Amino acid sequence: MSTNPNFILAYVADAPKSAALYSKLLNSQPVESSPNWAMFAFPNGLALGLWARNDVEPKATLPGGTEIGFPVDSDATVTETRNAWEKLGLKILQEPTKMDFGFTFTAADPDGHRLRVFAPSAN
Repeated sequence: MSTNPNFILAYVADAPKSAALYSKLLNSQPVESSPNWAMFAFPNGLALGLWARNDVEPKATLPGGTEIGFPVDSDATVTETRNAWEKLGLKILQEPTKMDFGFTFTAADPDGHRLRVFAPSAN
């Protein structure tokens, strides 16, 4: 049997609050939402679910723990995104820097999930 994962699930303290933040980050609205849940769906088939940590069964035990990658088209867009996200109140964990895979920075959402923006290297 072969599977094709297409769903990221992140446990959050407050699903509506997280959905509001991710709506700004993704420039998109959730396709489903409730007091304990929000889901974003993307044209490439990927979905991102934000599930209230206190509603998860079995209970979630660790905060954060997820890293979501956001590919962009240029180094300048990496820096612009970093500055915009800092203004939204996200904690910057890694300033824009060149790494083996490209130019990147990493932020954290209020639940500790890592958000990595990167412009892939040309090779």
